[in-house]
Amino acid sequence: MSITPSRGLYLYLKTVEIALQDAIVTNDEATILHVLANALGVSPGDTAECLSIARGDIKNPFDEISEDYSGHHLGDVTTYQSALIAALDDEVISEDEWSMLDVLRKIIGLQSDQHAMIEESIRSMSEIDDSGNRRVQRLNRFNTVCPFN
Repeated sequence: MSITPSRGLYLYLKTVEIALQDAIVTNDEATILHVLANALGVSPGDTAECLSIARGDIKNPFDEISEDYSGHHLGDVTTYQSALIAALDDEVISEDEWSMLDVLRKIIGLQSDQHAMIEESIRSMSEIDDSGNRRVQRLNRFNTVCPFN
C-alpha cells in the first residue's frame, strides 16, 4: 500500500516524526496523533504507513514531489486547537507532547493572534467545563515551557 501525498498526511507525518524521535510513542503522544488523524482525515491504514515511513522502513512519498504542503491553510487553527485541548486534557503534558505541538504550530504557520484566540477560547470554556480549571493550569504551564515565538 502506498499513501497518496496530501497536506493532511504531510502534517500528520511530520508530527509522527517528532513523536518517534526517541523511538517510542507514548500513550500521550498516541492520543494527540489519534486526534490529529481524525482532524486531518487520515485513515487508520495511512497512519500505520506513516509510522513505517517515520521509522525509515519505507520510502517517504513526499521526498519525490515538488508541492509544498507547509504553511498556513484553512482549518489549521481548528486542527491545532483540537490537538492542544487533547494534550491539556490528559493529566500531564510531557516534553514529547510539547515538542509535537510546537512543531505542528510552526509547520502550519500559526500566527500570534490565532494562538491568542485559541487560548481565549480554552480559558472561556473553563467556566463551563468540569475539568476547565486544570486545563487552564496546564495551558499556563505549556505557555511557560513553549512560549509562542
